[in-house]
Amino acid sequence: MILLRGVNVGGNNVIPMGELRALLTGAGFGGVETYLQSGNVAVSAPGAPEAVARRCEALIAAHFGLDIRSLVRTHAELEAAVRADPLPGAADDPRRYQVTFMESPPDSEIIPVLSTAATAGERFAVVGREIYAWHPEGIAGSRLATLLAGRTLKLTATTRNWTTVTTLLSMTAG
Repeated sequence: MILLRGVNVGGNNVIPMGELRALLTGAGFGGVETYLQSGNVAVSAPGAPEAVARRCEALIAAHFGLDIRSLVRTHAELEAAVRADPLPGAADDPRRYQVTFMESPPDSEIIPVLSTAATAGERFAVVGREIYAWHPEGIAGSRLATLLAGRTLKLTATTRNWTTVTTLLSMTAG
């Protein structure tokens, strides 16, 4: 699964998913399927996940003229992320429960910054290359959600809600 960062958000970095599917299919990616308009692309492709991500980025840059970072998670990695859920039952609304996928585990210095940003009801946990965050009041006014979506982590990261994460897992199962 290719997870594109910052695509089709607020009218920025607009990439039509049909055009992206055609681009990747034409470049030799197999089984190209997108979910929503936010840059979730299931593909089959040879090579290491990092190589697949860089190839996708190069194709997007050449075709759309956009510098879009991406992360790749295999089915096994998505399955492990769902199984590792450190806050089971905390998210009674899966749209307010988010997973931030990162290229590598965050530096330990970022944890206190996130802790300070979290409101009394918010919870988060870092598990390897993922940060799980529960935003009971939603993400609109959440400083924690803003930090997770921005450059605070100092590495490539992209966030999906729990509904999307579990849907992406089922998309890669076949």
